[in-house]
Amino acid sequence: MKIAALFLWLLVPLGLWVGLQVYGTPHIVLSYQFFDNGRRYDPMVPRVYYRCDYFGWHGWQRVPAKDGSCPWVRFFRVEAH
Repeated sequence: MKIAALFLWLLVPLGLWVGLQVYGTPHIVLSYQFFDNGRRYDPMVPRVYYRCDYFGWHGWQRVPAKDGSCPWVRFFRVEAH
């Protein structure tokens, strides 16, 4: 039983690998475009985002906004070709 306990640390990297396979790698938003109602620099104008650019492990990912907003972090998976 003591020998089996020596291999428990393998659960952490295995769990990390499974998480990356299921959810993908995290990417952070660095650029976005939005509709500004003609007042781009007015912080009180409600903005409706229509495109988000994320950067992460797999490079840049340009995607349409979800429900008019860009989450700060989003997970992307690389599709096999």
